Amino acid sequence: MIELNVSGMTCDRCADHVREALEKLPGVQSVEVSYPQGTASIAVDPGTPASALTFAVTRLGYQARLAYSETPSPTGASVSKGRDEDAPHIAVIGSGGAAMAAALKAAERGARITLIERGTLGGTCVNTGCVPSKIMIRAAHIAHLRTASPFDAGLSAQAPVVDRAQLLEQQQGRVEELRDAKYAGILRDHPAITVLHGEARFVDAQHLTVSLNEGGEQTVRFDRAFIGTGARPTEPPVPGLAETPYLTSTSALELDTLPERLIVIGASVVALELAQAFARLGSRVTVLARSRVLSQEDPAVGEAVEAAFRREGIEVLKQTQASEVSHDGQLFTLQTHAGTLQAEQLLVASGRTPNTEALNLASIGVETARGAILVDEHLLTTVPGLYAAGDCTDQPEYVYVAAAGGSRAAINMTGGESTLDLSAMPAVIFTDPQVATVGLTEAEALEQGFSVESRVLELANVPRALVNFDTGGFIKLVAERDTGRLLGVQAVAGEAGELIQTAVLALRARMTVQAIGDELFPHLTMVEGIKLCAQTFTKDVTQLSCCAG
Repeated sequence: MIELNVSGMTCDRCADHVREALEKLPGVQSVEVSYPQGTASIAVDPGTPASALTFAVTRLGYQARLAYSETPSPTGASVSKGRDEDAPHIAVIGSGGAAMAAALKAAERGARITLIERGTLGGTCVNTGCVPSKIMIRAAHIAHLRTASPFDAGLSAQAPVVDRAQLLEQQQGRVEELRDAKYAGILRDHPAITVLHGEARFVDAQHLTVSLNEGGEQTVRFDRAFIGTGARPTEPPVPGLAETPYLTSTSALELDTLPERLIVIGASVVALELAQAFARLGSRVTVLARSRVLSQEDPAVGEAVEAAFRREGIEVLKQTQASEVSHDGQLFTLQTHAGTLQAEQLLVASGRTPNTEALNLASIGVETARGAILVDEHLLTTVPGLYAAGDCTDQPEYVYVAAAGGSRAAINMTGGESTLDLSAMPAVIFTDPQVATVGLTEAEALEQGFSVESRVLELANVPRALVNFDTGGFIKLVAERDTGRLLGVQAVAGEAGELIQTAVLALRARMTVQAIGDELFPHLTMVEGIKLCAQTFTKDVTQLSCCAG
């Protein structure tokens, strides 16, 4: 007898669907499914694998996990076990967004998992990335509003006293809470997942050697493996830099004091988010951009963010690189063609490097490019049975891309067929104003051979921005000239991250700008700006009433 825990059923008819699917399987004698209890009890012939049963249930869209198994052995004796030893065994290396998604989805589909983590459970997002950075950015935003806002003529403003140590304690408390709730606690209680703490190294395409943190080694044999080892901050080859105690994005978030002066090397996402946060909390900040601000985006996007930074007193030096760095125990000194710069702290945020060098990938045939694992649309590496996703691969470095890749890889590792479609991938930069994009820029569309028509709507034409007295920014729509089909959206606005998903759905639906302009959008919302920008393809929106349809 095998018993499964089945979740996702909403009625007795769901239970009937599960029963009917299980009864069709070879080796199944009888099935009883209970919707109220969320269980399926299956009598089976000897040798019937529980993994086949769980897979049959998950194909219906429900979740199934082995609760109990008592199956006759070839000698006729009963063998009881807490999990299906005949289920495929998957080794998952890492415990961040990609790895956890892969482990949980594969377990949901009946696999046994050995998860290997050499450091802190949870990966970048919860420990050193999204969660702590957005907490710091939010605190800095509150500090900024208390210092100055568009309503200061009628509301008193006073610069707050910033206790960085207290803010850090609050920040790290939430990090620890989420790490336990969303990672450690889940892994602790999951019967299909075994956790090893140590560093993994491939021996061949079916074996890993794990150097355990507590000492010794353990060999892990697997049927398939998933690599989700993430990435770390890159150290650029600047003379003298390696000998100084410079900050990375990780250590900057852990500072318990605020530097009077901060120099930031880098002008992309992480560099800009942290530069503005430190400035708003009280540091004097200088940003060094090798070319321009947000050089991978539409030029207008970088120009808008740069203008916002200058309004807040953040110095931005474009076309500027450090040729030498030194530290005298108190101050960093940077030599640049723009002159000598000095500050108490130096933050280097100029890119990230995949964590793949310790895995012995080359010896087993896994191809990489500058350390990043090459994967196809199925998340398969160049070695059959080995999959990867997230920042250790050549995919875009966003945690939601990593998690989506991990779950799809798990489906493929357990007999399914799934691909990761990044054609409508949103991206958000949490500066103020925020930057949010999806699809093609105008330049990218032209490079791909489209005949393009685009429109830019300044936020002074968006009613919500007007009533907020915050009109710095714009929304840009890029469309195919002949059909009007939306190709891409770029937005610079206070709440750009909240409106971009509407553009994602419009792209997925292959909507035209004419159709978007005809849709109902709630009035006095920032997302209404997408409708208004779409309407500019055919009319002058400055001649409409504020809530005209």
